[in-house]
Amino acid sequence: MRDPVHHAPDAMIAALATGSLPYPFAALLAAHVSLCDECRSRLDAHRVLGGLVLDELTPAALSSDARDRALADIEAEPSVVSAATRGTYPPPLSAFVGQEGPRWRSLGFGARQAMLWSGPSGTLRLLLIPAGQAVPEHGHRGLELTLVLSGAFSDATGHFQAGDLEVADEALGHTPHATDEAPCICVAATDAPLRFRATIPRLLQPLFGI
Repeated sequence: MRDPVHHAPDAMIAALATGSLPYPFAALLAAHVSLCDECRSRLDAHRVLGGLVLDELTPAALSSDARDRALADIEAEPSVVSAATRGTYPPPLSAFVGQEGPRWRSLGFGARQAMLWSGPSGTLRLLLIPAGQAVPEHGHRGLELTLVLSGAFSDATGHFQAGDLEVADEALGHTPHATDEAPCICVAATDAPLRFRATIPRLLQPLFGI
């Protein structure tokens, strides 16, 4: 796999380092960082800066059970993840798909979706786009991050291959199109529903939670 060429904005890297990034975006960005040496180095730099700031702060007293809770977290048994799952879905995504792999749900015309997480801060889901097929044209009511895991897609902003991250906001309307060579599997995080232009995708939107 070639090195990613589409990276995370520095403000998002900083938010990930401080723990202030909403959960769906944090999980996706952590997966991107695991695949991207450049963004991993930037994350390490932000963590070092954060450590220097903490050194200047007055220490706060811990609760009496803080040590026991920390040790319990360290010793907790991790979820079982197969080697095949780890290879296709980098941490922390591999923990969502587990030993059995994604629970795909058909979106029609060969496209599939697997919802990984949904909550007040947004959604995290896998998408499989068949080779040569496009996602319906849509805009955004909020922020959408898309990380390519395998295959590739193109849209008005460029060409995205495995490891690349696309950042889309309210200003972007696009029609991502998988390349002809292979299906594109990607993971997407959103904090608001998409804005589809065509009638049928709009009608099906509540059913699929997109």
